[in-house]
Amino acid sequence: MGGLLQFTMDLFEGLGSEFAPPAPATAPAPARPRRARKPKLVAPQDAVPDAVPTAPVVAPAPMDPNAPPAVLLADTLALARFAHPQASREIVLGSARVAYEFKRGKRKTIGFLVGAEGLSVRAPRWVALRDVDSAIHEKSDWILRKLTETQQRHARVEATRIEWRDGAVFPFMGEAVVIRLDPKHGFASVGGTLDAAEGGEPRVLRLAVAQNAEPSQIRDAAQAWLMRQARKLFIERLDHFAPLLGVRWVKLSLSNAATRWGSASVDGSIRLNWRLIHFRLPVIDYVVAHELAHLRVMDHSHRFWETVESVLPDYGLLRQQLKDEAVPRWN
Repeated sequence: MGGLLQFTMDLFEGLGSEFAPPAPATAPAPARPRRARKPKLVAPQDAVPDAVPTAPVVAPAPMDPNAPPAVLLADTLALARFAHPQASREIVLGSARVAYEFKRGKRKTIGFLVGAEGLSVRAPRWVALRDVDSAIHEKSDWILRKLTETQQRHARVEATRIEWRDGAVFPFMGEAVVIRLDPKHGFASVGGTLDAAEGGEPRVLRLAVAQNAEPSQIRDAAQAWLMRQARKLFIERLDHFAPLLGVRWVKLSLSNAATRWGSASVDGSIRLNWRLIHFRLPVIDYVVAHELAHLRVMDHSHRFWETVESVLPDYGLLRQQLKDEAVPRWN
């Protein structure tokens, strides 16, 4: 049993730039049998996956101690997989194989970042690869938790992908809105108009777009309308919370960032992601108050959160809703 497990472990020794089993070894020359060599798991660059997969992290089935090495290897390769599109190294962490982006640079410590694409690792030029692997193993619980959370968030976003056509549905301030292409109406100058709610049915957004418009044209028209609504609402909420917090904002910019909802500068400039318009008003208020509070405290210290709490006592719940709720994917 020990020999069989050692065979499997040897195949993953190094845990680095290996991505696939080697090509079948050629048969030894009949005249002089050659000693078998330990296979190298080297694969071409195009073997690197181009997207983070959506398979959940689950424990693999227990290995059969009586199985031949080939079966043990297959069980090992059946681990759940997370792959960064620019991955250059790979490591096994518990029940998952993690292919990660690795770069060296002018830094003093090993750093980890789990983003939308997967795990990125940065290390000083002088650090040995075995020390990098050791540091990753030490952080394995945190890394797997963050990768799983990111994967689940990606799945929720994918589930909200919109098919841009007449009848498409998306959330506006927490309520469903249905798109109707209505080019004959007189609201072409403002792009569209939102009908009043009737009988519990979803509200209708009438866009001044031709019935045979391309999906991209419908999407752009809907986005332009939403951005106008967002700017108007954000200004209203900034003006509401600024006096309560004793601060003054001077400029609002709409952001299109993929992972950031807002930012604030010491000069009074505020940036808010226009996609916040998909959320309910209390969640929008949390982000607005959060950024305005930074005009008083430019960090996330205890004093900062006390400042936010002074105007939003339930900010913790709203903050969690912002993290949990998925918004439509616009590309």
